Amino acid sequence: MAVVRLETEDHPPENNGFVASETAAPRLLWDIDGSVWPFLGGFGKYQKELVVLTWIPVLFIGFSQFSDYFLLAQPISTCVTHPAVNAWNWTASSLSPVNITNASSLAEPSRGSDNHGDNNDTQCMCSEWKYQMHTGLVQNVVTKWDLVCQSAWKVHIAKFSLLVGSIFGYLVMGVLADWFGRHLVLITSVVFMLIFGLTVAFSVDVPMFSSLRFFEGFCLAGITLSLYVMRIELCPPGRRFSVTMVASFIVLGGQLLMPGLAALCRDWQVLQAVIICPFILMMSYIWVFPESLRWLLATQQYERAQTLIYRIAKKNKVNTESDANGVLSELERELHKKPKKTCIVKMVGTRNLWKNIVVLCVNSLAGYGIHHCFARSMMDPEARETTMFHNFYADYYTMAGIAVASCLALCPTVGCLGRRGGLLMFMILTALASLLQLGLLNLIGKYSLHHDTELRETLNKKFSIAFSIIGMFSSHAVSSLSIFFCAEITPTVIRGGSLGLVLASAGFGMLTAPIMELHNQKGYFLHHVIFACCTLICIICILLLPESRDQSLPETLADGENYTRKPLLPPKKGGEQHLLLTKAEMRDYSRVQETPARQAPPASAAAAPENTTANGVASS
Repeated sequence: MAVVRLETEDHPPENNGFVASETAAPRLLWDIDGSVWPFLGGFGKYQKELVVLTWIPVLFIGFSQFSDYFLLAQPISTCVTHPAVNAWNWTASSLSPVNITNASSLAEPSRGSDNHGDNNDTQCMCSEWKYQMHTGLVQNVVTKWDLVCQSAWKVHIAKFSLLVGSIFGYLVMGVLADWFGRHLVLITSVVFMLIFGLTVAFSVDVPMFSSLRFFEGFCLAGITLSLYVMRIELCPPGRRFSVTMVASFIVLGGQLLMPGLAALCRDWQVLQAVIICPFILMMSYIWVFPESLRWLLATQQYERAQTLIYRIAKKNKVNTESDANGVLSELERELHKKPKKTCIVKMVGTRNLWKNIVVLCVNSLAGYGIHHCFARSMMDPEARETTMFHNFYADYYTMAGIAVASCLALCPTVGCLGRRGGLLMFMILTALASLLQLGLLNLIGKYSLHHDTELRETLNKKFSIAFSIIGMFSSHAVSSLSIFFCAEITPTVIRGGSLGLVLASAGFGMLTAPIMELHNQKGYFLHHVIFACCTLICIICILLLPESRDQSLPETLADGENYTRKPLLPPKKGGEQHLLLTKAEMRDYSRVQETPARQAPPASAAAAPENTTANGVASS
């Protein structure tokens, strides 16, 4: 469905009480996709090199996002020395922790020491433990500080730290990116990422580790958000989605390479240092990566934009003297204007823009939240089976494979159905998988196969796994597409803050997984029901969103307001509607005359007002 976008370049928007009126805007400088980029050679060598530079750090970001799988994996623990009975040995098995990332989530609740030792303090009275790792590492955070039995809750707190830091990072860095620029946020985040990330490897206790991981997540969010926004703002409409999907595949490549990297490092401190050290290469971005031209023009920083335009023209080998459209001439006339920046708070005064952002926030929250529900459903809680394959690597790569398949399916779907149609289709698929899993499996167990309990349980388990895979596949697509959709329909002046809101909402959805683990999966069914209801609400709300495929990015709040959805039902005949508007708005009374004598009212009605015909209400 096309987007109905009103032309506001020639006339300033009216002050309707919701969006503040703006002065007359430069017509060409704010039409970046239609005027500025074509003048600079289109998607030329300069833009392609910068896009590649936004892809390279994504691999390092993928390593950091999936590091909790290995740093906080709970191994098989065996008590070697017990203070009461030296000859007594007690073994408890634990599983890998839950780690939710931008790409996928793996839900594996702890068992063994959590379920057997919590109610028996004697079993937890152990002075020496022996561990058996299954993630390629010889030692990690759990084995270094004996985070088992009564200390197992500290592992969940450590998981919270990275996610909570990311949530705050998205909110704060998004606003700063709109106010101070994308380049400054990127470089600042890289510098502090190196400081806090390397310090994590030298942590002396769990509180220090968790605190530093919070700041690491904060800085990681700044890098992720600024790169995402700059990548979107560099591309023309036809290339935005493909460039973004390449970055998503690189993140998944980091997920696939992470087990091999852990096996090579062997120790968690070495692994943490190896993950963080490549960010040193991004220090060169201070000189090689400029500020976003689109943001400079949208915020009226025309002097800096002029310098960057000449730089881009030289790189793309464009002759600036042949300025047929008058871009440079208009830029010269606007140099006297002062910069004008916009805060995300002004979004509240809009009619349509805030609704679109709220809808996408709920979509990302529901997508990431229900993803954990489907991952958790692949297990059999009563039999305490941890995962589908009972092997860390098999389960890890299964989750990664589902994420890869989801991204592969996104490409043709969005190409055929558009952003809104693709998001609606995957959300419907997620809701169906969730409802069938919650309702159909109970019906199978209650009303069928009463004579064969074993067959009924086997069938129930197979259906549960099938619906879980479908649900994880579709929910991952919903989450990824919601984030991309937000970056396209929000204006440049508040794009960082709006994208930060959607990414923070996704972080809250990820946070439900370690919260459920901390409570030993209590209330899991209600958790799934709540998110299933959210998916149903999202299906209705998605219909309110506009379609942004092949549309120019909005630059100001007024442009964002003008993104309106096309009605689902086609309007009635255009000619008739136009005639009705003409009658209502343009009435001609010049031919109205007095009533002829032969139609004059009888004498009995002579007392009636004589000027009724003059007022245009007399009968014909």
